[in-house]
Order: sequence, then C-alpha cells, then structure tokens
Amino acid sequence: MRGRPWLIGVSVANLLFLYGPIVVLVIFSFNASRLSAVWSGWTLTWYRELLVDRSLHVATANSVIVAGVSTAIAAVLGVGGAIGLERLALTKRRLLEGLVILPLIIPEVTLGVALMLLFATIRWPLSLVTVTIGHAVFNLPLVMIIVRARLRRLDRRLLEAAYDLGATRWVAFRRVTLPLLMPAIVGAVLMAFTISLDDFVVTFFTGGPGSTTLPLKVYSMIKSGVTPEINALSTILVLVSMAMIGLSLLFQRTRA
Repeated sequence: MRGRPWLIGVSVANLLFLYGPIVVLVIFSFNASRLSAVWSGWTLTWYRELLVDRSLHVATANSVIVAGVSTAIAAVLGVGGAIGLERLALTKRRLLEGLVILPLIIPEVTLGVALMLLFATIRWPLSLVTVTIGHAVFNLPLVMIIVRARLRRLDRRLLEAAYDLGATRWVAFRRVTLPLLMPAIVGAVLMAFTISLDDFVVTFFTGGPGSTTLPLKVYSMIKSGVTPEINALSTILVLVSMAMIGLSLLFQRTRA
C-alpha cells in the first residue's frame, strides 16, 4: 500500500508519454491558424479541405485496395497454414513456426529492401501489385499466430464427435472448426487490415508510380512543413486505427 501512490504516478506518467502527443495532434487539427505552432482558435476548415482533396481520395483508395487484398490473401493462406501447422509433428512444427514468423522479427527496413531487390531481380515493375504482395508477406504470419492461438484452445472432442457422426474432414471443418475459429479470424483480419493501412516502410520500398497510399501521402505533405491539414489527416488515421484494433481485440476475446 505504501508504494501505491508511486505506482499510480508512474502509470499516469506512462499514459501521458504514450498518448500525450496524440492528444496534442488531435487538438491542433482544429487549429484555425495554418502555423501548427500558433494557436488561434477552433475550426473545421482542415477537415473540409481533406474532403475536396482529389489526390487524397486517390491515396485513400489505394490504401483500402492494398489493405483489403493483402488481408484477404493473408486470411486464406493464414487460416490454412495455421491448421496445417497444428497437424504436423512437434519438431517440424517448431521449424516452420520459426520460418513463418521471420517477417515479423526482422527489421521492417530489411524486409522492404529485400522485397524491392526481389522485384528488381525478376524485373517486376513496382506498383500497387508489388505493394500488396509486400503487405501480404507481413500479414500472413500475423494471421497465422492469432488463429493458432485460438486453435490451441479448441476442444478436440467436438471434432471427434463430428467424425463419429459421419462427417468428412471438409464438413467437420466447415461446420465445427471454422465457426469456432471465426472470432479469431475476424480479429486477425481487422488487425492485419489496420497494420496494412498504416504501413509506411514496406510501402515506400515496394511502391512505384501511381501507388501512393495514405502514409506516403502524409510523408509527402510533411516535406513542405507540418500544417493543420496534416494533423487532421493524421488524426483520422489514428482514430480509425485505434477503432479497428479495439474491434480486433474484442473479437479475439469472444468465446465461440
């Protein structure tokens, strides 16, 4: 009990350190002055400007396309891969697990450079397609990890009961395994979509002309100085990301 006030103080300091900059970002996105360092009142002008910025609309569409397609690829391959890993012997499973999570362990810059060199070697022009492939590379192990965590908690007796009642492997998967895994799959999809939507490094190295996403758009805008319009765009990205991560965690905690 004596250390409780000190622990509360440290917790509050940590929260301020983590979320203080975000709060400042949100507040200054409503700043009436074009200079971010000078406060001159409240306004929604910068959010209205975002609505009429056509280049921003293109970047948003690119981000959604890349995130959606890469997440779909990762979901299909990740669910199948997670189920396949569970059926392997322990030694082979550990070996493949290490290989699968490698894209999440290595620095993102290294992954981006490696993918860029791969595409250059096979003479594949950089475009939204290469960006999507790059995002699928780091989304796949993420989906597999989340789905495998759910698989370990499944009651194997339910599958055995389905087999005893005459169900084939496909029917047992479709009517037993898949419904039980669905909360984890939805959570993994939301998590992967959010990470893809926010990714900058891999996109920077694998993108080409016409493949500007929202993070790259923010980066290009910052080159001319930080303005309230950038703060408004960043605020939207932060709020969308936080909402989707929250939904992802909610689905992952849902019991089938």
